[in-house]
Amino acid sequence: MLLDMPALWYLATCWCSTSRGGTTWRQASYLTWGVLQERVMTRSYGATATWAGERFTDSQFLVLMNRVLALIVAGLYCLLCKQPRHGAPMYRYSFASLSNVLSSWCQYEALKFVSFPTQVLAKASKVIPVMLMGKLVSRRSYEHWEYLTAGLISIGVSMFLLSSGPEPRSSPATTLSGLILLAGYIAFDSFTSNWQDALFAYKMSSVQMMFGVNFFSCLFTVGSLLEQGALLEGTRFMGRHSEFAAHALLLSICSACGQLFIFYTIGQFGAAVFTIIMTLRQAFAILLSCLLYGHTITVVGGLGVAVVFAALLLRVYARGRLKQRGKKAVPIESPVQKV
Repeated sequence: MLLDMPALWYLATCWCSTSRGGTTWRQASYLTWGVLQERVMTRSYGATATWAGERFTDSQFLVLMNRVLALIVAGLYCLLCKQPRHGAPMYRYSFASLSNVLSSWCQYEALKFVSFPTQVLAKASKVIPVMLMGKLVSRRSYEHWEYLTAGLISIGVSMFLLSSGPEPRSSPATTLSGLILLAGYIAFDSFTSNWQDALFAYKMSSVQMMFGVNFFSCLFTVGSLLEQGALLEGTRFMGRHSEFAAHALLLSICSACGQLFIFYTIGQFGAAVFTIIMTLRQAFAILLSCLLYGHTITVVGGLGVAVVFAALLLRVYARGRLKQRGKKAVPIESPVQKV
């Protein structure tokens, strides 16, 4: 089942119209973003009765569009709203930006080789490499229950990957290349969140972080596209297919708005509520993808998904208990999320 623009706009409108605050808006942004991401990278544009159409293949161009719009949104927010005095050296943003761009590229490219539910579940298991990277980069220590839940997540992901049902012909089968790209995405993204944690020592706001990271991300991506001569080709593809242009624009809007709604949710409801919302969003994303694009999940695979999300919710519960006892809990990941 292909999703056209009216259906996408209807999906976004339905979610947004029921909003009671930033929480539902954020869910609307990211769920629409997830559906669009799969549509752009796995379906053809311009298909007719006599022509199969052509697919968009340059992930970097989509990364650039997302980063440019996020940079504009963050810049306007910084201009319109009072921000703390900026004290971080600008070059320090470049490390997070480079890993940010690489993780985004791996994320888009992986959709050519794995199904969308597989990618979403891999994101849900990101806590494992985040813990490992936290030990290497930030010298953090973790509780026994954190290792337990990380092990449960590993078991759940393995159950899902080893029991995948048949995929529709229009969807990619999970391959070794796709799994390597997913591993690259998780590794780069884990480094990004831990490096951002270190940058917050300069007492900056989340929007200032968003601006700095996206600024260097734009520079890196433009330089890469110009060196490959792909910037013009991406622009030409947009000119040939107005539907793709609309999809790419809406994808970028959802990406930028989603980041801002993250900051609102954490500020208003706290990190624990944010983590629960994040977990539920990933579950909804898998369900929507299965309904819209015909993915199938076996009983064992469904149990694997349930194990992963149960482990994530257990982490939230355990952290809440620690805070009630007056112990300082280490955050799961940086408040700044990238998409």
